Amino acid sequence: MTDYDLIVIGAGAVGENVADYARKRGLAVAIVESELVGGECSYWACMPSKALLRSGHALAAAKRLDGAKQAVTGELDAARVLARRNSFTSDWKDDGQVSWLESADIALIRGHARITGEKTIEVGGETHTARAAVAVVTGSLHALPDVPGLADAKPWGTREGTSAEHVPESLLVIGGGVAGSELATAWASLGAKVTLVARAGLLGGMEPFAGELVTDGLRELGVDVRTGVSPVRVDRDEHGLVTTTLDDDTTVITSEVLAATGRSPHTADLGLETVGLTAGDWLEVDDTMLVHGTDWLYAVGDANHRALLTHQGKYQARAAGEAIAARHQGTPLHTEPWGAHVATADHAAVPQVTFTDPEVASVGLTEKTAREQGLHVRAVEYDLGAIAGSALQADGYTGRAKMVVDEDRGVVVGVTFVGQDVAEMLHAATIAVVGEVPVDRLWHAVPAYPTMNEVWLRLLETYGRPS
Repeated sequence: MTDYDLIVIGAGAVGENVADYARKRGLAVAIVESELVGGECSYWACMPSKALLRSGHALAAAKRLDGAKQAVTGELDAARVLARRNSFTSDWKDDGQVSWLESADIALIRGHARITGEKTIEVGGETHTARAAVAVVTGSLHALPDVPGLADAKPWGTREGTSAEHVPESLLVIGGGVAGSELATAWASLGAKVTLVARAGLLGGMEPFAGELVTDGLRELGVDVRTGVSPVRVDRDEHGLVTTTLDDDTTVITSEVLAATGRSPHTADLGLETVGLTAGDWLEVDDTMLVHGTDWLYAVGDANHRALLTHQGKYQARAAGEAIAARHQGTPLHTEPWGAHVATADHAAVPQVTFTDPEVASVGLTEKTAREQGLHVRAVEYDLGAIAGSALQADGYTGRAKMVVDEDRGVVVGVTFVGQDVAEMLHAATIAVVGEVPVDRLWHAVPAYPTMNEVWLRLLETYGRPS
C-alpha cells in the first residue's frame, strides 16, 4: 500500500494540471495513466487536428491575396502535412511528458485504476490510498451513433480521423458539430473527396450565421455538405468500399466513413459503484469540482460534462488543485463567484474556437441562450468584411461579428466572430465577458487601426453610445 495526499486518475492535460497545482501547494501527488501521458488532446484531438488544418489554412490565405496567390504554384504536400502532424504528437510517444512529471515531482503509476473504497484505488493488484482526495480526470469517449452496420464497417472515430497515416480517396463524415466540421475541412484540404451529412445543420449550438458561413466555406473547398439527412445503413464490401444509405433514399460510396456525433462518459470501469455512484455516468460537481455527496472525490474536465474543451478543463483543474490543497491544509477557501477555488466561467463565459475555414470564435452566451435564461438582452451584428483591417487581411474577406449585451447590467454577455484568422481576436472578447466590462467603458478601449479588431468600434456604434 502506497499513500499520497492526492491521487489523480488520468494523465491528460487536465489531469496534469490538477496534479501540478496541488503539488505546487505542497501536496504529495500521484497520477495514474493507462495509455499515453498527455492524453487525448496531445495525441488524438487538439494538437494533431490543428496540425492537420493549419497548412490548408495558410495555403487558402495565400490564395486570397493578390500578389501572393500568383506565387502559389502547387497544392498541399499531404505527406509533409502528415509528418508535421506526427511531430506534434511526438510520434505517439510520451517520453517528454513523463520527463515533465518527474521534473514536477509527481509520481506516475502506469495502469488502469479502479476505486475500491473511499480515498482508495487499485492499479495492477496494488492498493494506493489518498489522505486528501482522489480526482477522476478520465476525459470522455467517442460515441458511435446507433446506425445498422456502422460498427461492423470499422468506421473512423475522432482518433482515427486525427491519426490516419494516409489520405483516403473519399470520406463520409457523419456529424456537423465542431469535430465533424474541422475534420471535413482537414481531409478535404489534403485532397480527399469529402461528403458531410448533418441532420440538423452545422454548429447548431452557435449563432445561426456561424453554421451558414462554415457550410459555405466547406462547399467552396469542395465538400458535399448535405443537411437534414441521416444515415440509416452502412455497409463495407469485400473491396473495402463503404456504402452509406441515407434517409432520403440516396447512397454515398466512400473509402472511409468517420463518425463525429458526440462524446460519452469515460467512467464505466472505475469502480464508482463501490462508493455509491453510478458507473458510466457523468459526475455532477460543485464549482470546486467536488463530486456531489462526497467530501473527497473530485471530477475535472470532460468527466463532469460542464464544458468539453481542453482549455476549460485546465481552468477547472487549476481551481480543483488549489481547492484540494486548501481543504487538506486548512487554509481559507474562496468559493465566491470568481474566487480562486472555483470555475465560475464554466457557466456563462466559455471561449471556443472552431478551426474551420472560416474560423468561428465565440465566448459566453448566444442571443438565443441568453433569452432562454431570462436575460433582457439586445444583440447587434456587423459585417466583418467591411472592416479595413479585414480587407487588408484577405481580398474579398467574408465574415460576421455579433455582440450580445445584457441591457439590465449594461455588460457584454456573448460575442461571436466568424471569418479568416478570427481565433486570435477571441481573448479580448473573453476578457470583456469575464470582466463584465460596462459597455460605456468599452468605448474607451480603442482598437488599433487598421486591424480587424476595429469591428469592436463598429459593434458599439451599431449598439449606440450611452447618453
